[in-house]
Parts: sequence; structure tokens; C-alpha cells
Amino acid sequence: MTDSSTNMRLKLPVVCFILEIILIILFGALVEYDYETDAKKWHNKTHSDYDNDFYYRYPSFQDVHVMIFIGFGFLMTFLQRYGFSSVGFNFLIAAFALQWATLMQGFFHGMHHGKIHIGVESMINADFCTGSVLISFGAVLGKTSPVQLLIMAMFEVTLFAVNEYVLWTVLQVKDAGGSMTIHTFGAYFGLMVTRVLYRPNLDKSKSRNSSVYHSDLFAMIGTIYLWMFWPSFNSAITAHGDDQHRTAMNTYYSLAACTLASYGMSSLTAHDGKLDMVRTLLHKG
Repeated sequence: MTDSSTNMRLKLPVVCFILEIILIILFGALVEYDYETDAKKWHNKTHSDYDNDFYYRYPSFQDVHVMIFIGFGFLMTFLQRYGFSSVGFNFLIAAFALQWATLMQGFFHGMHHGKIHIGVESMINADFCTGSVLISFGAVLGKTSPVQLLIMAMFEVTLFAVNEYVLWTVLQVKDAGGSMTIHTFGAYFGLMVTRVLYRPNLDKSKSRNSSVYHSDLFAMIGTIYLWMFWPSFNSAITAHGDDQHRTAMNTYYSLAACTLASYGMSSLTAHDGKLDMVRTLLHKG
């Protein structure tokens, strides 16, 4: 085995171990449970366990979590040569990004007496940030190594937290469903990374970036997972009660209406008038 191949083989594990050690140290030094998570602080007050925000937020968190690890993971299987890689890389960068996002978002939004307070809402927000990274991941899939993706995630999460702080705190913007902070930011960041990584000979590998029947089938599975849980995504951190109820319901009916329109457009734009699931998914996007 040559020295270059040995270095390539060691690069990913070294980066993973170094990043995780840094995360462990930072969590140990800067992170603590929030008021509702800390057993001593919570039980010293006259609260019922069922008043804890966990019982309201955790079902939505789990829905968002499924979107991040299954929905986005299988959505990215559309390339025939990168089916396993897309799910595996998605798992890797999401696991790193949610930890780094907890620190970065906490630094800008949740610092109290020099500590970052974490609870179920910080878990949801970390998943939201991770979702933005995975949107960017879709733009560079098949052209980047795991190490490059981890580096991309580190920079994107940091800039995501800055952008979120500017929009929410400085400009006082109301960003329902994360249209600006998550989706738009992730899309443009991904395009920026593709421009930075552009190489003149990339067009020679177009055949590797095509899809086949089974890759489109798995991508369809990921799309349906995202479709099913989108009401939870949009309403996860909305205030309790009627606001959250309306957000979930409006998203629910919007998804149904958009699906019907997408199928109609798919049939209308097809030369033979037949339905094409790939075109339908593109129209939905």
C-alpha cells in the first residue's frame, strides 16, 4: 500500500475523532440542561411533570428527526452510483451537524450566565439547521468526499447560526417554516460550494450522475417521508395551541393541493401524456 493511499484511508477517521473530541470538550465546558430538563430546578418548583415542554414538543421533534435521517437520506439516492453513499454520507454529516448546531445556535441564542442551555426545543432547532446542510448536500452529491462534506457542514452551520441571528434578532423577521433561514440559505450555500469546487473536467463524469429505476424508487420513498412529516416540520416550534394547530392544518392541505397540481403538470408536460414520477417530484420541488 502506497503512502498516498494510506493517508487517504486515515484522513476520515482522524477528522471524525478530532471533531468529536472537540465537541465533547465544548459540550462539557459550555452546555447544561435548561430549566425544564434539569431535575433539581424543575422539581424544586410546584410543577406537574405534564407541564413540561417535552410532552408538547417531542412528537414534533421525532417527526423532524425522521425527515432528517430518512427523508433526506433516501431523497438523495437518485444517483445510480451513489445510493449507499448518499444515505451513509447523510447519516455522517447529520450526526455531526446537529451537535455543532447545538453549540453555534446556543452561542447566539441560548447563552445564560456563560452556559448554553439545551432542551427539546434546542434539539428541534439543531435538526432544522441540519436540514439546511442536507439541502446543500444535495447540490454537491457525487462530487465531494466525506471529509469535504464535514468541513462544509462545519462552515455552513456556523454561518447558518449567524444568518439566523441577524434575521431573527437584529431584523426581527418572522420566518414561518424556515423559508429563509433553512431552505433558501441551504440552497444558495450549496450553489456557492459547487462553484468553489468546480473543475473543468467534471462533465466527463455525467454518466455516473444519472438515475436508474431503483435509485428513483428510493428517492420517491424519501420524498414521501418528507411529504408526510412536513406539517410537523412547519409547526414544531410554533407556540402551543391555535397557532400550532393552524400551521399544521394549513401545511396539510397545501401539501395535498400541491400534489394534485404536480401530477397534473407532470401529465401535461409529458410528450406522451403519461405520468412520470421523476418529473412529478421535480414539479413538487
